[in-house]
Amino acid sequence: MKRLSRQKTKEKAVEQLLLTNYNQYYRLAYSYVHNENDAGDIVQNAAYKAIKNSGSLKEENYAATWLYRIVVNEIFTFCRQQKNESLDTAEEAYAEDSYEDFDLKMALENLSPKDKLIVELKYFEDMTLADIAEILEENVNTIKSRLYRSLRKLRILIEEEWMYTDNINSNKEALNV
Repeated sequence: MKRLSRQKTKEKAVEQLLLTNYNQYYRLAYSYVHNENDAGDIVQNAAYKAIKNSGSLKEENYAATWLYRIVVNEIFTFCRQQKNESLDTAEEAYAEDSYEDFDLKMALENLSPKDKLIVELKYFEDMTLADIAEILEENVNTIKSRLYRSLRKLRILIEEEWMYTDNINSNKEALNV
């Protein structure tokens, strides 16, 4: 009887986290798949798996990172399944994206999926490095070095884009003179 009660308590905790953080999980999924329906499916699959397996949650205190890990695994599973997607379909999915900072978004796409995830969890989801390390099951120092390496790469990519854009604008101005 006591075990059943603990199971229900864990399930309720997971359900509450899902309801509270749904938009964060959705944003994270959307940043990878660039499609509203696919992002919704990913979060729905993750929610189903989390509720179904809530009994395997050892500590309720770690439910948030446990749930993020499930969402991240669902994202990567979906991305692996979509690798064989045709280029035409990928371009259509890209057209649906309404991301505000296009330069940053394009630069993020040049990072490996794990490095992109670290940057997004840190700066878009305001997670601590310790939480990210726990989600990815890696050492905090490894996460820290990957984050700073990724930030340097993003800075270089964005600076290159700005220089390229400035050169194009300078050439256009020279032609109009």
